Amino acid sequence: HIEPCGIHSGDSYAVLPTFDLSDNVRKQMIDITNKIAVALETVGLINIQFAIKDEIVYVIEANPRASRTIPFVSKAVGSPLAKLAAQVMSGKSLKSLGITKFKRPKFFSVKEAVLPFEKFQSVDPILGPEMRSTGEVMGIAPTFIEAFEKAELAAGVKIPKKGSAFLSVRNPDKIHLKEIAESLTKSGFKLVATRGTARNLEKFGFKVKKINKVLEGRPHIVDLMKNKEINLVFNTTEGRESILDSASIRRTALDQRICSSTTIDGARAICKVIENQVDWKVKKLQDIH
Repeated sequence: HIEPCGIHSGDSYAVLPTFDLSDNVRKQMIDITNKIAVALETVGLINIQFAIKDEIVYVIEANPRASRTIPFVSKAVGSPLAKLAAQVMSGKSLKSLGITKFKRPKFFSVKEAVLPFEKFQSVDPILGPEMRSTGEVMGIAPTFIEAFEKAELAAGVKIPKKGSAFLSVRNPDKIHLKEIAESLTKSGFKLVATRGTARNLEKFGFKVKKINKVLEGRPHIVDLMKNKEINLVFNTTEGRESILDSASIRRTALDQRICSSTTIDGARAICKVIENQVDWKVKKLQDIH
């Protein structure tokens, strides 16, 4: 997943193969999976959720069943996993089905959740532990960046390549602020921020246009968004009061069809797409597998 723990797996981007995990972490995950599957005498599929912190892998839960990720993984690796699992459950061995080892895919696949917020006008489009998505799309490409952009397009989101970017991030995310601002300014974006985030950006030497929060009076950030003066929104927040204060920003981004992210990891992925613009081509799934 691109998003951190705390956001439901059904609403998270999923990436296969992994794009930012170390060999050490991958080895731990494989070893733990083998131990759990054997200990539970699992026949068929098993769904294990992990959390990673400081190169240590933790098991959140293990369910001896399929999950909604199976169709995505099947398309990503080119194997009908549900069909194979059913055959194993009916008595066939993996060896007899020609499954002897896992082959790392040569292409990157990105799953993006389709969210229903447009149909519910009063709902804040912020993600959390409660699943909100009503569908999924995926992009496949030789690179993560290309696959990510294809998934965004399939979900109806067009990543802008120029314009003005509004940044408002919670305190724990400020360590990534310089990286994001550098990426955006190199790509030609102008930076817009409320006073707190603007002060941090100015410390790093960035030129920033300061704008009021909605509660601080007009003209405020929502006015700029409605006037088509903002092309990209990165808004991460925490705490009940802060989430309520910034709800109108997220809602306006959705209504005005402005590309936005409510997680710092999603923002960093979008920056990678903007910074590394590629002229990609369409391929049939049958040509990849």
